[in-house]
Amino acid sequence: MPKVSIIIRTKNEERWIGACLSAVFSQDFKDFEVIIVDNESQDKTVEKAKQFNVKIINYSGEFRPGRAINQGIRSSSGEYIVCLSGHCIPVNNQWLINLVNEIESPEVAGVYGRQEPFSFSSAFDKRDLMITFGLDRKVQVKDSFFHNANSIIKKSVWQEVPFDEEVSHIEDRIWAGEVLKRGYKIIYQPEARVYHYHGIHQNGDFQRCQEIVEILERLDKNIQNQTLDINNLKIVGIIPVKGKMNYLGDRPLIEYTLKRALESKYLSKIAVATDNLEISNFSKRMGVDVFTRPSGLSADYVELREVLKYAVEQFEKNNFIPDVVVYLSPTYPFRPKKLIDTAIFELVKGGYDSIIPVVPEYRSCWVEEENKIKRIDKGFIPSKFKEPVYIGLSGLITVVYADIIRKGEDRLGRKVGMIKLDDIVCSIDTGKARGADFAELLIKKWWEKNQ
Repeated sequence: MPKVSIIIRTKNEERWIGACLSAVFSQDFKDFEVIIVDNESQDKTVEKAKQFNVKIINYSGEFRPGRAINQGIRSSSGEYIVCLSGHCIPVNNQWLINLVNEIESPEVAGVYGRQEPFSFSSAFDKRDLMITFGLDRKVQVKDSFFHNANSIIKKSVWQEVPFDEEVSHIEDRIWAGEVLKRGYKIIYQPEARVYHYHGIHQNGDFQRCQEIVEILERLDKNIQNQTLDINNLKIVGIIPVKGKMNYLGDRPLIEYTLKRALESKYLSKIAVATDNLEISNFSKRMGVDVFTRPSGLSADYVELREVLKYAVEQFEKNNFIPDVVVYLSPTYPFRPKKLIDTAIFELVKGGYDSIIPVVPEYRSCWVEEENKIKRIDKGFIPSKFKEPVYIGLSGLITVVYADIIRKGEDRLGRKVGMIKLDDIVCSIDTGKARGADFAELLIKKWWEKNQ
């Protein structure tokens, strides 16, 4: 019988659950079981959770947090119950032991830990978390504040006072108020730390909030730059290609893209999606996976997102559920060394939905609307004073979270980040007019220089 049962509530948490469970199963304290209480997730949360040693409980109907926790506890066998949100990630391998050490005191009913924002959390959420969860341990005998995103309670106390199953919020504080009335104590232990990307309040004056955050960040340097651990993410490179094998500089064109992909330290798997047997065989010899591209996905009218979605589905059929997708077009052979890993790092560090490379354009730029042309740059001013227009190079690389690809609505999501490139050669596309001619002239010298 395990000493601790960890109850993790989830609903559409596929972006976070892998990192959450990886951190849980990395704890120094090992005497625990994990129970996932899932509220009808429509994404890959459950499939990803099943890749760990967990028990899955399905929660259906209108969600009530206390009801979900109680349901998980009824299926548990531990002496102590840990409640952890599916989008909270323990900071280190001491998180669980810091909770357990505090709860063992006879007069203590529950312990809650510190919640820290990610570097990309909003200013509102940073303010909420940094003010609410301080650095001093507290013993509460009257204050009923308690938070089940990161907490531990005694099962024996829960049997006296289960969580309220009817309220839609603050079931944790209601429970804490009841146990304090019975003479128990609540402990706040700041060393039991988790990352939590959103705060406990959702409104406020943004300017005031931003100013408070800046002050708090100056006071607490350790609060900066928390991000997901890239090494715990499943990141796949996908190279879609159709038609015949093309050559550049006496080499298969796709070889340049494959070489850069194979240099990446972050890509877990690489796959070529092709309808050509020669390309398929060559790619296999290079040591990557190959997915046969259906003829229906090779038509000119088919959007790229459909091909990427198909490739993601092929990975999943092999029981590999990607967190992040890196799209690479073989028609862009001038891909800078380490660009792939830099783009992945920026995606995770910045909390973006996607990352694309761009090149700045200072010349006049125009669009045609209703038979009229409209200028979109800042006009005729010296370049050194002018804000550029940025030209996107999505074929060079696009890094995007897999859940966005699966939804199929938008290839990039809402929050797009940019990597600015200053080498115009990177923008050469062999699939465009004269692009192959320019590439043939430059490829050998450029690759020798950029090995």
